[in-house]
Amino acid sequence: MNCIIIEDEKPAARYLERLLQKQGEEPVAVLNSVRESVAWFESHPEPDLIFLDIQLGDGISFEIFEKVQPKSAIIFTTAFDEYAVKAFKFNSIDYLLKPINENELKNAIRKFKEQNSNISWDLLKLKELLSQNFENKFRERFLVRAGSSLKTVETDQISCFYSKDKFSFLFTENREYPIDVSLSELENQLNPKDFFRISRNAIVNLKFIEKIKTHSGSRFIIEIKNVSEELIVSRERASDFKNWLES
Repeated sequence: MNCIIIEDEKPAARYLERLLQKQGEEPVAVLNSVRESVAWFESHPEPDLIFLDIQLGDGISFEIFEKVQPKSAIIFTTAFDEYAVKAFKFNSIDYLLKPINENELKNAIRKFKEQNSNISWDLLKLKELLSQNFENKFRERFLVRAGSSLKTVETDQISCFYSKDKFSFLFTENREYPIDVSLSELENQLNPKDFFRISRNAIVNLKFIEKIKTHSGSRFIIEIKNVSEELIVSRERASDFKNWLES
């Protein structure tokens, strides 16, 4: 079975890849974005099966298929369970809710191997499926590594995101976790009513701000519980930050 993974969260992609390997399946490619996926399809033979995350960092999955039209079967992988019914109405093999369960993955692969009909895509139906209500849909959870295990962290439990030494981290009230997402990508995935990028290095959650103090150069220092990193609103963002607090 030739299969590929299209997934923008690197920990989730690696986790799915390992689950597939345990079942004797080796993905021929792991792709992280709309742009990378389009380039791959244009230069490689199409796979038998695509494990497809619906919402990617640089767009919605259907944008891939506006440029290329493979006949591959699809197994949707996403954190948004309200789209399960719609996914089954499309010509997909199955729908896997993150974090992916090993037995459910095994059953989905079995279902794919048992199906005999040729896959025929209706691009308009796919676009309707993936775009409806997703334009205003923001990240609800993140998959993170905790020791040798994976766990999900609900977005509303994250106090801030911070980057240092070329790595990104998310903070909760209990601890911090490394993530494979840049702050620039996060800006498009988070609800701007709740999160604000105060500098090149930090994004904060409004409900976790405990204190705001004035700082030199018309800047502000933000104190967030259990976060030791110094969070300073940059001079360029200070005015927008005040407007955000008032909105």
